[in-house]
Amino acid sequence: MIISTTELSMAEAVEYVDKKDEQGAKAIAFIKKFTDTDVKNAKDMRKKLRELNMIKLNEQNITKIIDMLPENAEEINKILLSANLDEDETKKIIDIVKQFK
Repeated sequence: MIISTTELSMAEAVEYVDKKDEQGAKAIAFIKKFTDTDVKNAKDMRKKLRELNMIKLNEQNITKIIDMLPENAEEINKILLSANLDEDETKKIIDIVKQFK
């Protein structure tokens, strides 16, 4: 039975994989191919993005940002098509992402 669901970035998902299991080790190796972010940085970035208190920035959008680590406004707008962020909001997000690269 599912009790609750939570958005997780790829880096955060590694915490929930059984590292002792062969399948878990394969899953972690697969995830590491797509992200260089570690769990601590992913959690810290999620916290800072939440602290922006942007109504347009929901948990799903934050997860996408952590996974993709956009470097400029164009990349953010491609990732967050429906968010329709203004220039100031985009700059704040980019500044946070740069802290964790």
